[in-house]
Amino acid sequence: MDDLPAAALLALSAFASATLLPGSSEALLLTLLAAGHAAGPLVAVATAGNLAGSLVNWALGRFLIRFRDRRWFPVSEAALERAQRGYRRWGLWSLLFAWVPVVGDPLTVAAGALKVGFWPFLILVGIGKAARYALLAAGFAAVAG
Repeated sequence: MDDLPAAALLALSAFASATLLPGSSEALLLTLLAAGHAAGPLVAVATAGNLAGSLVNWALGRFLIRFRDRRWFPVSEAALERAQRGYRRWGLWSLLFAWVPVVGDPLTVAAGALKVGFWPFLILVGIGKAARYALLAAGFAAVAG
């Protein structure tokens, strides 16, 4: 990507979108595509930023879950319970859907709390998030044609 500020903004937005901070990485990705930036680098930057945010969630679950009753903990007890039930039902493969709004963030925290290993987490969440951004870019290319 030849525009470093745009890449940094996309990475930051994607990171925030993977945490409970506000972010709209999909809209920014589409905006940058419409401005003529190359899809490949954009998808890579968005995936990396979003995956980094999910790793923060995983670490919160892995190392700070004992503080889940605190007001500052980013996932409610109810959302965490739902995510843990879903994970127990579908197992590791549920991590492919960590990009899904509302359930994805608690799922990544639950994966950490349930002691999912770093590498399986990184690979599955990375595949799901990359596929989401790639499909979004491909859809844009098909429509913008």
